[in-house]
Amino acid sequence: MSTDHSAEWKALLDRFTTAIVANDGAGLAACFTPEGTYSDYIYGDFTGPDEIAHLLNRYFHGDGRDYKWDMIDPVSDGKTGYARYLFSFTSTMPEYAGNRVVLEGTTVAKLQDGLIAHYHETADAICAMAQLGLPAEVMYRRGQKNAKALLAREESQPHKAG
Repeated sequence: MSTDHSAEWKALLDRFTTAIVANDGAGLAACFTPEGTYSDYIYGDFTGPDEIAHLLNRYFHGDGRDYKWDMIDPVSDGKTGYARYLFSFTSTMPEYAGNRVVLEGTTVAKLQDGLIAHYHETADAICAMAQLGLPAEVMYRRGQKNAKALLAREESQPHKAG
């Protein structure tokens, strides 16, 4: 029988989202183990404190402003943490500047010693791209890339046979 660690997970997520909204790269990195990885569904994988801080400072806050991030219904057994989220920002990318994006997703984290060892998320990237105003062909290419990555995962193999 596993123990409920949801309160600790919620506290860690509060630190995580506060750091992201504040553009606090060191604060975000402190939520991870020293070798922890943040797998972002748009920007890719970032491992270790320097790369995680770079993801936040260069990419998140380089491409947007006015961030809000609410984690909803977090649950954890101490080894894995889950939460639904609502995330929003205003684009500062020149071709999409001023467009507000709101998206819903799911956080999945592998935990180690009360910190995040691996963070990844699922979100509707096409919904975000549509709000930005990306052309249909760009959204199609992103969908193809995401589908390829999904189908390449080991756990997807039994599903490919039908």
